Amino acid sequence: MVSRILIVPIRLWQLTFSAILPPSCRFTPSCSAYAITALQRHGPFKGGWLAIRRIGRCHPWGSSGYDPVP
Repeated sequence: MVSRILIVPIRLWQLTFSAILPPSCRFTPSCSAYAITALQRHGPFKGGWLAIRRIGRCHPWGSSGYDPVP
């Protein structure tokens, strides 16, 4: 239930701003898709933590490439 509530703003991001802005995520899947999968697979606490860590790694000096949800 809590995971579904946390997914709503991510989906809103995907459907609004992300659809307008050029792609900028360094990873595959995108950070928002990763966050949704992490929340669905691991729940709000661990999934939320995984999503926060992933977003923290998404910067110009970080790594890039395929990074699936564990």
